[in-house]
Amino acid sequence: MYSFDRRRVNGPENTYPPAYESTKEAPSPTRRQGRKPHNIRPFVFLKVGLITQAHGSAYIETEKLKIACAVYGPRQNKNSPYTQQGALNVEVKIVPFATKRRRIPIKDVEDRSLSMQIHQCLAPSLRLDLFPKSIIDVFITVLEMDGEASCIASGSIAASAALADAGIEMFGLVAACSACTFPSPSRDGGGSSHPPRNDDDTTRMDEDDQADHHWKGVWLDPNEEEGSLASGTVVMACMPALGTVTNLKQSGCMTSVQVSSCLELCMKQCADIHLVISKTLLESARARQVASTPAEKA
Repeated sequence: MYSFDRRRVNGPENTYPPAYESTKEAPSPTRRQGRKPHNIRPFVFLKVGLITQAHGSAYIETEKLKIACAVYGPRQNKNSPYTQQGALNVEVKIVPFATKRRRIPIKDVEDRSLSMQIHQCLAPSLRLDLFPKSIIDVFITVLEMDGEASCIASGSIAASAALADAGIEMFGLVAACSACTFPSPSRDGGGSSHPPRNDDDTTRMDEDDQADHHWKGVWLDPNEEEGSLASGTVVMACMPALGTVTNLKQSGCMTSVQVSSCLELCMKQCADIHLVISKTLLESARARQVASTPAEKA
């Protein structure tokens, strides 16, 4: 016999979870402000040497992503025993107003995860054997964030440019790029590996597919919305001058063909990013040389 508990509000004996209609839609190319799926966000601003108190600094801005990086050191590491190889310390801080929803101003798990990923991207490119018992501090401040994968890639680019601006010995500049894939079509006909297109954009996208067959369900530099809808994400960091991959992060469900397509497209974009970083550092060096020439003559 079922007895009621008069001290509590008794619910029904049988309950069922509510069924909601899914409102998620795969992103379309028109939401990327004219950017095609196989294109990354253009560099709106990339400059080094903006933080005068730091030994090296860099600031990068790409649409809804803004990151500032400062490098201090190498300095003596007094809290550790003598080691023949130096240490790299990377700290990432996301300001409370960086995302759409205001964050709590404390260091959380996401900050530590970003710090660890960027550290893995940068460590193989540094000549740490030349700095015994020393430490190099890299502080990255995320002013605006639009997706974790793109934040790791842009943070690695800014940190590499700042390290080069500080005059630290490196094997090569680090360039990084992110890519994502969408769920493959199911057997019952539902789902698609290609995001749906609008009728007005069908002709234009078909022409793009005929001209470039590299994007087969692969979208480069995904934003926060595209990353949440993606089935898998890849973040690759490499030194294009040496053809060496420093770090590779893959999350989600992806096939070997999709991973190969992502790596191929990311490698091509990293080569273009490497040229942008090199040009920025060269212009900064020339500006410093011009600024110091009158002082030497005086």
